[in-house]
Amino acid sequence: MKYLLLFILVLCVIGWWRNLARGDSQSNEATKRTAQPRQTALPPTQIVACRVCDLHLPRREALVGPAGLYCCEAHRKIGT
Repeated sequence: MKYLLLFILVLCVIGWWRNLARGDSQSNEATKRTAQPRQTALPPTQIVACRVCDLHLPRREALVGPAGLYCCEAHRKIGT
């Protein structure tokens, strides 16, 4: 009978120890996730259309011509 009680006690200690170790690793992961700085979103960009083919592209990638915005050099030459 005393061996059965000792066996149950050992199982309880092992279970408690594993649960304690698992809880620490989960809390460490949660701390790591919250400790990282948040990535800031990029500011919205204006979308424009090419005057020749009506392709939509970000304004920073568009080529400026005398009659408007174009998607490539060939279209800019056609548009002038």
